[in-house]
Amino acid sequence: MPKDKNSGKLIAQNKKAFHDYYIEETYQAGIELVGTEVKSLRAGKCNLKESYIRVEGGEAFIEGMHISPYEFGNIFNKDPLRRRRLLLHRYEINKLRGASTADGFTIVPLRVYFHKSLVKLDIAIAKGKKIYDKRQDLAKKDQRREAEKDFRVRNLYS
Repeated sequence: MPKDKNSGKLIAQNKKAFHDYYIEETYQAGIELVGTEVKSLRAGKCNLKESYIRVEGGEAFIEGMHISPYEFGNIFNKDPLRRRRLLLHRYEINKLRGASTADGFTIVPLRVYFHKSLVKLDIAIAKGKKIYDKRQDLAKKDQRREAEKDFRVRNLYS
């Protein structure tokens, strides 16, 4: 049985991105890190809430991703909010640059995880949702939850 492309230990997930955006297309990128940052990620100390992707000068960077300083790292610790370069192919960077200049589209990070022994980041080209779209999604989620609850109750007593 083939393994999922995103198999591995999940470090952090940006749940708000799925709530605020329609995800159009996803990419897998590596992150350029230093040793103490990797050790901190192994401990699960990462936050993606305020982070975003910027394409500048033929390179992609993630900004605002908070990786807490490693407890035993002393002078080797870097700034927790520093911008980190993403490792992508040239054609992927060109696609991201084109999408970011298009009207209504943005590039958002979705999840950080270990793939084999490497730290990977899923990024997505996304389009922002309107307030009424968010309300519709919440209503659908509530309906699905109620239906599942009714189904469990019916099966319990039958």
